Parts: sequence; structure tokens; C-alpha cells
Amino acid sequence: MQPTLRSICVFCGARPGRDPAHAQAARAFGAAIAAEGWRLVYGAGDVGLMGEVARAAMAAGAPAMGVIPTHLMGAERGKRDVTQFVITEDMHERKKVMFMNSDAVAVLPGGAGSLDEFFEVLTWAQIGLHRKPILLLDVAGYWQPLVALLRHIVDQGFADPSMLTLFQVVPDVPAAVTALRGALG
Repeated sequence: MQPTLRSICVFCGARPGRDPAHAQAARAFGAAIAAEGWRLVYGAGDVGLMGEVARAAMAAGAPAMGVIPTHLMGAERGKRDVTQFVITEDMHERKKVMFMNSDAVAVLPGGAGSLDEFFEVLTWAQIGLHRKPILLLDVAGYWQPLVALLRHIVDQGFADPSMLTLFQVVPDVPAAVTALRGALG
């Protein structure tokens, strides 16, 4: 019997950001997904960190599922050479399809869209809808202000301290791979 293919949902920026370390980590993470024999599930864009992750994963042999809403086909230049290409009606459907087709979530640096995606899966975990691992890949300390905000939310009584246990902050790609290996078995 063939082992189950594990799928990693990657949420990240449709822009490269200013720090070259972000693109470097995106490429390294894509290559690591392939090296582990996992499948990439991502936003189907061929731009920014999304494109970096996908090109690296696919170049190293990983299957990739890209999910993109109709209205972003032009802006994110939908990467059609993926193993599976899904076009959704809207952003909500995109997130749901990506999440439902993955075993874990990794959030690389990104903007408002990446924050929206992170908070949605965090909220779903907080209210008991899933137990999938959620990682913040904290390249060059990028997510430290977010982590401080989440601690502030807990300190101010707007969330139970258990919320902070629903995700893991990892400093680099090797730590992300180690965390995912442990969580996925």
C-alpha cells in the first residue's frame, strides 16, 4: 500500500517584499516540500513569494495544486503548469479549497491577504473546527510584531492563552520541516 501523500498549504505574499531573505526562504521551502515527498497547495500565483515557492517545489519534483479566484487571474498571473489548477469564484472559496486539500498550513511573509488567511485558519482551530498544524515561518523575524499582537490580545483578555498553542513560530526552513515532520508523522 502506498503511503498517503501529505499536502502543505502555503500562504504567502504575492509580492517579493524588500528583504531578499524572504524570497530565498520561499525557494528553500518549496524545495524542501519536494525533498520530503509532500505536495504543495498554494494560491496558484506566479508572482512574489507564491511564485518562488511554486517554481522551486515543482523544479524539485513536487506535485502542486494551485487555487486562484477568477478576479485574480490577471494580477497574480495564474500558474497553469501546476499538477492541479483550480479556479474559484471568490477568495472565501479559495481559502476553503486550499485548506480542505492540505494536512498542514505554513504562513510565509506576506501582506493583508496572508494575514487574512492566517487568522481564518487560526480562528477555525480556536473554535475547534480543525487540528491541523499551523506554522508561521518567521524569516528574519518578520512575524514578531504579529506574535506580540497575539500575546497582547491574550494579555488583554480577548483570547484564552490556549490560542497561542494553536500555531508554532519557526525561525527558518529547517525548523519548519522538522516541525512538519513531527506533526505529520
